[in-house]
Amino acid sequence: MTTADSGGSIAERLAAQIERMHAATRAAGRAPESVRMLAVSKFQPTSAILEAYAAGQRDFGENYVQELSQKAQELAHLADLRFHLIGHLQTNKAKAVAALAASVQTVDSTRLAQELGRRAASAQRSGPLDVLVEVNVSGEVNKSGCAPEDLAPLLAAVEAEPGLRLRGLLTVPPQSSDAAFARPYFNQLGRLRDEHGGRERLPELSMGMSSDLEVAIACGSTWVRIGTAIFGERPSPERTP
Repeated sequence: MTTADSGGSIAERLAAQIERMHAATRAAGRAPESVRMLAVSKFQPTSAILEAYAAGQRDFGENYVQELSQKAQELAHLADLRFHLIGHLQTNKAKAVAALAASVQTVDSTRLAQELGRRAASAQRSGPLDVLVEVNVSGEVNKSGCAPEDLAPLLAAVEAEPGLRLRGLLTVPPQSSDAAFARPYFNQLGRLRDEHGGRERLPELSMGMSSDLEVAIACGSTWVRIGTAIFGERPSPERTP
């Protein structure tokens, strides 16, 4: 089996991160199945994805549409493998992702929601495309995501599209070496969910990565995004975003 680095095989690293995730859910008084893991496979070869798949992982996060499309085609024989877009999406790439992704977790504008809805409705899908709305809770100018005050009309725009299914919210806090630094940003996303329909309308909160997943789970995360802790350091990109 391929070794990610001195930390062991991809399968071993995946098992360790799953156990870490389950320990965090227990510490938060939550059921283990209430949180799922996205294995972030950006720039990783399909061989690495196949190794994680063989170890039981089914959900993979990609940042770039072209890379997601290529990998989805290469791994189309694995019917239960699911790719989720977790990078910024431009409207001119909505067609490709609408046909292939299990979810788009970074919808951040009404225009994008409308184009994605149009493309998803015309794609040969078995059902609507799951969508999470990305919220820039930190207000950082270099980050994608809608402003909290723009959330209500964006949620309504997603729900107006028959080809889309609104599932929840995503946020990325400012970078910090202190995991606790992310807590107020995660809590703010939870409050925004409460203000805009609660769990019934927005069951999913995508927040938390390898550096802060315990804090994210304590704050209500239902999706955590783990990359290098599973796959090791990313190779140099071979694909154009």
